[in-house]
Amino acid sequence: MSLKKATLFIILILLIDQLSKIYIKTHFVLGEDVEVFTWFKIFFVENKGMAWGTKLNDIFPFLSENTAKVSLTIFRIFAILGVGYWLYKTISSRGPKVLVTALIFIMAGAIGNIIDSIFYGVLFSSSNTQVATFLGKNSYAPLLHGQVVDMLYLPIWNGYLPKWIPFIGGDFFTFFEPVFNIADVSICIGFIILIFWNKTAFSKSTKEE
Repeated sequence: MSLKKATLFIILILLIDQLSKIYIKTHFVLGEDVEVFTWFKIFFVENKGMAWGTKLNDIFPFLSENTAKVSLTIFRIFAILGVGYWLYKTISSRGPKVLVTALIFIMAGAIGNIIDSIFYGVLFSSSNTQVATFLGKNSYAPLLHGQVVDMLYLPIWNGYLPKWIPFIGGDFFTFFEPVFNIADVSICIGFIILIFWNKTAFSKSTKEE
């Protein structure tokens, strides 16, 4: 695959991700949901941190919330630069198409979420108790302090777990509970490709390089 085609695929995934987030942000109040099927809902939440809503200061309590947020955003920027360089080198050396495809999905998803973290606080007003405005006067956070927009919710099953299950038996449980977005899906697809087609993606020649 050429660098031009890879760039076009990344832009396409980014467009789908960002258009879906902008629509949700400008049509939903935070916490609002719409049931599509019993097992699938559009549910608007905002993620302040990493996967599963974990914040960096949850792991490192000595960091303030603002410092943790900016540090995480900066780390994500460097991570994207690293993945971008890896993708460029793989394409330039005519590496395995499987690896190129996986990196395209991972990079597109990572860029999609970093756009939220860097710019959304400035581009949008708050979604708390009201529908946000785009490019309005009242931004909800400074640059680098934006929150990631999530909206895809798949409560496929919920109920009380059997009591014989250690530690969590008898607890109410929902599968699948996390709320995510198109960028998250893209990243997951990339990692799934790397896991299941590991030998093809990382052939002997690729590992040597």
